Amino acid sequence: MSRTIAIGDVHGCSQALSALLDALALDAHDTVISLGDYVDRGPDSRGVLEQLLELDRRCHFLPLVGNHERMLLGALDGTMDLRAWRYYGGAETLASYGGGLAEIADRHLEFLRKCRCFVETDTHFFVHANYDAQADLDEQPESLLLWTHVSTVCPVPHVSGKTAVVGHTPQLDGCVLDLGHLVCIDTCCFANGWLTALDVASGTFWQANEDGSVRTGVLR
Repeated sequence: MSRTIAIGDVHGCSQALSALLDALALDAHDTVISLGDYVDRGPDSRGVLEQLLELDRRCHFLPLVGNHERMLLGALDGTMDLRAWRYYGGAETLASYGGGLAEIADRHLEFLRKCRCFVETDTHFFVHANYDAQADLDEQPESLLLWTHVSTVCPVPHVSGKTAVVGHTPQLDGCVLDLGHLVCIDTCCFANGWLTALDVASGTFWQANEDGSVRTGVLR
């Protein structure tokens, strides 16, 4: 049977991503939606993007953009202060490429530029950070989609009646936040936490850390 699986914020944690993808045992019938923030803070953003570029060969892969991708691309085109991006995790990203913006592979930048702002299915929608409960998904402000934590502004159920699956707001205890109408799967992998994947139909989740440990569970 096909599965729709969301993956939370990776933040340069390539070892955790590798362990998680192995545990998922993906095939061509599966749809994987990654929620953005692939780069910054963790040690190996380059390795993360290399793995994500291979996912198209294993499943139907729909990557979202996160605020950290926006910052990286902004640093490249001059709309983001380079020092500010480095402070928010860009220094670790640059180190994974050898030190300079010019060393980031063109294929990685092309991948990041093609990431979408949302994905919608019959029962769920997927965004990086947050949403306006009264607005259609294609009319959402970027300030909500990419930047606003649900701990700052917790949205009510969306007018569509669909369940929101988001990242961006780190759950420091490593546990998935399940509010019923909203599920947050950023479980803070880069800060000794876990990288989470969620099968949205069954509620089954998998988590991996940078040591390669894997654990599983089911949302209740």
